[in-house]
Amino acid sequence: MTSDDDRLFGKEHVRVYRETDGARGYEWRGTRILLLTTTGRSSGEERTTPLIHRLDGDRYIVVASKGGAPEDPDWFANMEADPEAEVQVLSDRVPGRMSIALGAERARLWGHMVEVWPDYESYQAKTDREIPVVVLTPS
Repeated sequence: MTSDDDRLFGKEHVRVYRETDGARGYEWRGTRILLLTTTGRSSGEERTTPLIHRLDGDRYIVVASKGGAPEDPDWFANMEADPEAEVQVLSDRVPGRMSIALGAERARLWGHMVEVWPDYESYQAKTDREIPVVVLTPS
């Protein structure tokens, strides 16, 4: 059975998550969601994206998949231009800094993320780019 929260997506997901401090929208389709707020690289405006995440110690791990599109998602491009961002998990909002997992760390974290969202494997199969695994470290 599908809950109303399962149908949340995009801007509506962000609105509901913020209004309820994650009481609605944190748990989504068997995963956990954080809100990532970046600064638009062209506009300079704040942009918020709901993303599946897992913890690795005190770091948040997310995947820049864009469903296997040939290009990286806008939030990732924004963070490449400015690696500082805000992470919201439930009611907690913290500043964070992005880094990209590489090599053995990427492989380990990719495996952790595929455990909670197996579709990442099919997204990777659809694109020639290596989908970035992003580490958000609270600052």
